[in-house]
Amino acid sequence: MAILRRTLVLLLILFCLTTYELHVHAADDAKVGEGVVKIDCGGRCKGRCSKSSRTKLCLRACNSCCTRCNCVPPGTAGNHHLCPCYASITTHGGRLKCP
Repeated sequence: MAILRRTLVLLLILFCLTTYELHVHAADDAKVGEGVVKIDCGGRCKGRCSKSSRTKLCLRACNSCCTRCNCVPPGTAGNHHLCPCYASITTHGGRLKCP
């Protein structure tokens, strides 16, 4: 009887996790279908970091911020006001993460 109860509990947990995952993926697909266009982070960040002295570090940070915000400010520096999400991401030390 105890084994049956444990099996049923495990099946219930697996069912709940599966349902949750399907719900999350359906929500992501709905966002894309509603006209949300993903930008080309690689191309935008390449332009943003083109004059950086530490290009690889800049590209890694920029791509991370871009995938999170779906936005990269124009130009090689500044213009953070055009992408508020990009400008709000900070490091553990409180400095701006995004170049």
